[in-house]
Amino acid sequence: MQFATGSDQELARITAPHRIIGVTADVDDEHVVPEPVVTIYNPFNEGGIFGGRLFIHTAANPYALVPSVTRIIRDISADQPVEHAATLADVRAEVLTPDRLNSLVFGVFAAVALAIAVVGVAGVLAFSVSARTREFGIRLALGSEPRQLLKGVIAEGAAMAAAGVFAGAAFGFALARVAGRYFLDVKMPGALPVAVSAFVLMTVAVIASVVPAARAARVDVMHALRSE
Repeated sequence: MQFATGSDQELARITAPHRIIGVTADVDDEHVVPEPVVTIYNPFNEGGIFGGRLFIHTAANPYALVPSVTRIIRDISADQPVEHAATLADVRAEVLTPDRLNSLVFGVFAAVALAIAVVGVAGVLAFSVSARTREFGIRLALGSEPRQLLKGVIAEGAAMAAAGVFAGAAFGFALARVAGRYFLDVKMPGALPVAVSAFVLMTVAVIASVVPAARAARVDVMHALRSE
């Protein structure tokens, strides 16, 4: 449990001289993602706590201890206000709520963009196969194997996706460099997320190419030769 406490009467005591008995390593107990913070530990015998936090480890119901802990703190300092009693899990969920919302929104946009990419690749290849029906029929009549046509159309889809991934990566890198000049929090993604994203896009593009490729491999030779 975490209890945030504070008192206006402690403001004057902050300006009083204090003896420093040691310096600890960097500690950030306020943010899920560590940030530079100033943390000062004060002994209880100096009186109340100004803007401090009391942590209690318990196996029982944490919220059932709130009245007892509040009473103990009031016995130490009668005018000490106690507020925002919450478990660390609740505090963490509250802190992560904006990040989770952003992740959900960007995840939806990414899913929509991926669906558009799938439809685009499949549509372009389907149109290409329809326009090249006579070509595929002639190639089959001359002895080409259906699986060769299948591989050729899938390779076209993979090449199309590779060109899109390369162009998108180059444009994104350039845009991030430009944005970094105006926004301090802009960071370049690591190699692993970029590689995973490229792999997912290439895989989806290959899957989207299977249906048009299978259609090209099943072209009827006689019908294709009669068509104009």
